[in-house]
Amino acid sequence: MANENRRSFLQFLMQNFIGVVAVVVILMLVLPLPKSFIDVLMTLNLAFSIIILLVVVYTPRASSFSSFPQIILFVTLFGLGINISSTRLILAADGSRGINALRSNQSAMVQAFANIVAGDNIVIGFVIFIILIVVQVLVITKGAGRVSEVAARFTLDSMNQKLFDIDNQLNSGYITEDEAKHLKDEIRRDIDFYSNMDGSSKFVSGNVKAGIFITVINLVGGFIVGMVQNNLSFTESLNLYAHLTIGDGLLSQLPSLMLSFATGILVTGDKSEESLGEKIIKEFTIDGTVYEIVGAALVVMGVVFHNNTMIYLLPVGGLLIYYGFRLSKQKSAELAKAAAAEAAAKAEGAKTAGSTENDSVAPLDPLSLELGYALIPLVDKEKGAELLERISRIRREAALDIGLPVPKIRIIDNMNLDPNEYSFKIRGIEAGKSKIRLGYYMCMNTGSVTEELKGETTKDPAFGMPAIWVPEEQRSEAEQAGYAVVDPPTIIATHLTETIRAHASEILGRQEVSLLVNEVKKTNPIVVDEVMNGDKFKFSYGDIEKILKGLLDEQVSIRNMVVILETIANYGSITTNTWELVEKVRESLGLQICLQYADADRKIRVVNLSQGWSQKFLDHAQFPSDGSKPFAAFDPVDGRAWIQCASSALQESRSQGYMPVIMCSSVIRQLVRSSIEREMPGVVVISEKEILAAGNSIGVVVLGEITEQNGYSGEGESNAVNYRSEVPGEKTER
Repeated sequence: MANENRRSFLQFLMQNFIGVVAVVVILMLVLPLPKSFIDVLMTLNLAFSIIILLVVVYTPRASSFSSFPQIILFVTLFGLGINISSTRLILAADGSRGINALRSNQSAMVQAFANIVAGDNIVIGFVIFIILIVVQVLVITKGAGRVSEVAARFTLDSMNQKLFDIDNQLNSGYITEDEAKHLKDEIRRDIDFYSNMDGSSKFVSGNVKAGIFITVINLVGGFIVGMVQNNLSFTESLNLYAHLTIGDGLLSQLPSLMLSFATGILVTGDKSEESLGEKIIKEFTIDGTVYEIVGAALVVMGVVFHNNTMIYLLPVGGLLIYYGFRLSKQKSAELAKAAAAEAAAKAEGAKTAGSTENDSVAPLDPLSLELGYALIPLVDKEKGAELLERISRIRREAALDIGLPVPKIRIIDNMNLDPNEYSFKIRGIEAGKSKIRLGYYMCMNTGSVTEELKGETTKDPAFGMPAIWVPEEQRSEAEQAGYAVVDPPTIIATHLTETIRAHASEILGRQEVSLLVNEVKKTNPIVVDEVMNGDKFKFSYGDIEKILKGLLDEQVSIRNMVVILETIANYGSITTNTWELVEKVRESLGLQICLQYADADRKIRVVNLSQGWSQKFLDHAQFPSDGSKPFAAFDPVDGRAWIQCASSALQESRSQGYMPVIMCSSVIRQLVRSSIEREMPGVVVISEKEILAAGNSIGVVVLGEITEQNGYSGEGESNAVNYRSEVPGEKTER
């Protein structure tokens, strides 16, 4: 039972040792301690200081020792507590039984250190003690504090530049997102560490000053106590209390000295991953000639001096010459070996150059942004690199908005472009291009302009809206006039965003599909296993890619991958046709799709497709045997009539300020979509089943109907409640 209690107590101490130490240190400041306990604490304080110094020496990177600022506070307070307890012991000792009894009541550690330094000569002891304090205050502590201050300031000043560099490397594809996150975390750790060290170094310098003050109190107070209370003579009092003051001062200042030294070593180190010893060995063994010259100089000095210094200078000089010769020989051998290896590599490369020169082809970048030379300042890290962070944000927003993991965008300069021109390419094929003017702002009239300004006419590259360029000094005037004012980086970023959205299906590849599936697998491994390793059906990354491309073609977000894969698993045993599965997935995402096109009042306004046109689409439907997208094979007359009728109906819808949305049966939705995607881009085709899947969350307002007679039949506004028909030809109940 006793052993169990002892183990529980020790376990409690180990788990809460920080709190226990803090409480003990606070109590030391106010409670008297016996001399034996003070000796133990002094020993521990000295040991802790040496341990901290050695840990610092073997720590390669300063911020790796992240707890050092807090340790400084604890050790400083611990040392002060010991110093106060020792002072109390010195001044409170009872001298009524004589000076020998008075000495025996003092700390053994204090007396031992005093004997080592001072011995029987108090003057020598005080001189050495004063020199030690001067060195610590004026050299080590002051220098360490100054270095901490400068390191904190420069680390903070360089933070933005370092973060820009990381973003540039990330966007250029040199590092992954995980590597970029790791590098940014390291920078933040460095900033936190050096900022904390700037404050902690003040505790070290304060500790030194407090130690000096306590030493003076020991000497003066002890001298008074010795003569007044303990009835000692002037000489006895001076010798005794000066002796004890030197010992106590050394025991308080030596740990402080080592702590200051450790602080200086830590904050003056670089940010490499090599320890101090490794760096010194590496840097002091670069060339043996240095040691040969120094050794020769010592030998010459030993010969010239003609006194007993020869027995010191000659052996040391000879050893340095020998070491320098061995080091030079070793370096020469390493250089010869490296030259031979390089020659062998060149010879091997020359052999295979002919066979590989024509075979190796540089792969195309998945996404690239080419800039004319006048636009280089937008990505120049020395000029702010405004565009880099925006591109990182574009990739994150695309992942959140449409669920597409956008590959890294490589930014390169292209001398073949106009100086103010940029080009966005997808796998080497241009997807967007425009010109901008640095030092100017693009101003667009969104309908709220009160006073028109003069400027160079242009068009917004993202949406095609008419706009004007105005110089930077007219920005405030344009904003006051009601223009929407956009700066060049925002223009490019917005254009890239819209281009990525419009070409999302082209950007998506098997690698991106793999990333999406693996992300789902972390939380929903069963559905992934069922889709890709099922007993009755198996879908490859390519099969899933086709389905996702079908969704992205119509701007449907694929972020909800769990629902998409579950739908594929549900219907995979019934059909493996890509376009049928796309329709089933759209139905499962019905609410998401409807909300995408609904108004603020959660109503989606549609133009219905008549039964006549629905039947015509069924009659002319073609389903290619190779599994490619189905289409309606209208003859030229019917094709022109359909486009004319749809255009007329949708124009009426647009005139009322609504997004053009056609509602039809799910059986023909793909046919309707494929028939208008080239002639009328931007028109949405939605099926009745998708609206039904949205349930009561979405209200439907039918604006009219596309008919064969006049193209558009207005029906006013009515809320569609139920749709019983799934196949054209049956009556639809509203």
